[in-house]
Amino acid sequence: MKLKFHRVLGLFLSVLMSGCTNSPPASSTAQTEPQETVAATAIPTEQAPPLRAGLRSSSYGISPFPSPEWWLNSTTSMAAPFEDAVPSVVWIVGIVDGTTCRLNFPTETDEDYPNIITSNYWDANEAYLDAFDKAGIRVWLQVEPAGADVSTLIDLTLEHYASHPSVVGFGVDVEWYKQEEYSEGKTVTDAEAQAWSEQVRSYNSEYQLFLKHWLPEKMPPTYREGTMFLDDSQMFDSLDGMVAEFVAWGEYFAPAPVGFQYGYPRDRNWWEQLATPPSDIGKRLAEEIPNLTDLYWVDFTAEEIWPQE
Repeated sequence: MKLKFHRVLGLFLSVLMSGCTNSPPASSTAQTEPQETVAATAIPTEQAPPLRAGLRSSSYGISPFPSPEWWLNSTTSMAAPFEDAVPSVVWIVGIVDGTTCRLNFPTETDEDYPNIITSNYWDANEAYLDAFDKAGIRVWLQVEPAGADVSTLIDLTLEHYASHPSVVGFGVDVEWYKQEEYSEGKTVTDAEAQAWSEQVRSYNSEYQLFLKHWLPEKMPPTYREGTMFLDDSQMFDSLDGMVAEFVAWGEYFAPAPVGFQYGYPRDRNWWEQLATPPSDIGKRLAEEIPNLTDLYWVDFTAEEIWPQE
């Protein structure tokens, strides 16, 4: 700020003050000690991506399995009520079968992989991914790993499908990770999460890994980089009960991105009373969870919202 003085008074003050100088602020000797950081847990400070909203897809969740057009229309409808949301799907390409993960696409070679069964010739996903590419729908490719090596599943899946621009990453349903040895799945270690995340991003630097479960203790203790944490909890007494638990999930992993699957049959008794269940639930979650990036209605009840013709 500049002060205005009368010319004479200004001359007098300048003479009076000529021997004075402004002392610079004393340097603080109590410097903040550098915080030790673990590179593996660093969270990028980029602007949050647009919300992804859509449906979960599995070979056992809806029958008959809908056409690409149905998936395009229902996924777009799910995303429409959310401002700037990108239509997206969680697309399951490998399901649990005892200790085996059964993939629904052929591999590039005839090699046998422990605890992995592949489709000999038929690719169940290609036509759908082509449609998603053209429509601008985003796709997470997910597996239920069982006793299979997750690193191998990542390579088999992304070597086959990474050419599709719709693909945004790879997901692991931890409930089914070595589930025959560990109740409700084996806890993912930081080392495992880091290795999987870095492997996924080696195919595309913008890809992410997601890890899915309803128990935070099944997730890696500290590793967060390049990873979204997806909660698929169910059997709530009410919408308020769901929101409270999902808010706690978001806070537990903040500032890492989180997502939610909902619309399960065991919650139908209260969500069917809502005017528009997918958006009513999703908007409550979006209002209360700042690190929310993903919302998915499950295929088990999708036809109740978006009937097949």
